[in-house]
Amino acid sequence: MAMSSSSSSSSSQKTWIVNGILAGAAIAAAIGAHAYLGRSRKFRSRVVGIIPARYASSRFEGKPLVQILGKPMIQRTWERTKLATTLDHVVVATDDERIAECCRGFGADVIMTSESCRNGTERCNEALEKLEKKYDVVVNIQGDEPLIDPEIIDGVVKALQVTPDAVFSTAVTPLKPEDGVDPNRVKCVVDNRGYAIYFSRGLIPYNKSGKVNPDFPYMLHLGLQSFDSKFLKVYSELQPTPLQQEEDLEQLKVLENGYKMKVIKVDHEAHGVDTPDDVEKIESLMRERNMS
Repeated sequence: MAMSSSSSSSSSQKTWIVNGILAGAAIAAAIGAHAYLGRSRKFRSRVVGIIPARYASSRFEGKPLVQILGKPMIQRTWERTKLATTLDHVVVATDDERIAECCRGFGADVIMTSESCRNGTERCNEALEKLEKKYDVVVNIQGDEPLIDPEIIDGVVKALQVTPDAVFSTAVTPLKPEDGVDPNRVKCVVDNRGYAIYFSRGLIPYNKSGKVNPDFPYMLHLGLQSFDSKFLKVYSELQPTPLQQEEDLEQLKVLENGYKMKVIKVDHEAHGVDTPDDVEKIESLMRERNMS
C-alpha cells in the first residue's frame, strides 16, 4: 500500500494551535507544544480506537449486526481494527443493547452511550468521557467498513502525531470515475501541504463541462478519522454549521470553524456497506481474496 503524509513543521518546531471557544466562536492561539503536553513524554502517544454503532438507520436498519460470511459486520470491523499497531485500546460505543450483547459475545469492550448522540463523533466523545484511562488521540472507526486496512488506521494516527497544528486527521484514496456522482461516495480536495480544503457529496472540483474528467485525480474520503482528544470535547460543544447540515458531513464543522485537518493519501479500494445490496458485494470480494 502506498502512503504519503507531509508535515507542516520541522523537528525543531514545537508550536501548535490550541483551539477553544470564546463568545460562541472558535479561536486559536499558538503556544509551545511542551506547554500543552505538560508532563507527557511523547506527543499524542496514548491512542484509543472507538467504533460507534447504532441499530437505527434510515437506509439499513440493524446494519452492524448483518451477517457477512457467518460473522456480524461489527465483529469483522473490530477484528480488522485490532490489527492496528498504534491503538492501545479498542472499544465499541453503542446505544443499543442488541449490538452490545453481540459485541460482548465475541470479546469486545463495550461502552453504552446515549440515544441523543446526533452522530458518530458525538458518540465517540461520550465514550471517551466514560473510559477510565485517559487518551491523547481518539480514532473514529466506521463500523460499516469490514475490510478496513489496519495500516491506514496507523497512518492516520501517525499523521496527527507529527502535525501539531492539526486537530483532526483522515485519509483519502483515488476516486473511481463511475463514483463521481454517487452521493454516498464523499469527495475531498486538499491543499499543497496536505490539509483539507473541503468535503462534498457532489463532485469536487466541478468543471465547466459538468462531466467527470477521467484524467483528473479526484479523491474519495475514507470513513476513518482521528481527533486530538481535547479538541473532540470542543467539537461536541460547537453548534452545527450550515455546510455540515447541508452536506450531512460531520467533518465540515471542523473546517467551518477554522480548524486544520491533516489528510493522507493511500491506495485503498473502499468497500463500505451503505445498503443491503453492498453485503453481497463484500462477500463476493472476500471469497475472491480467500478471506474467512
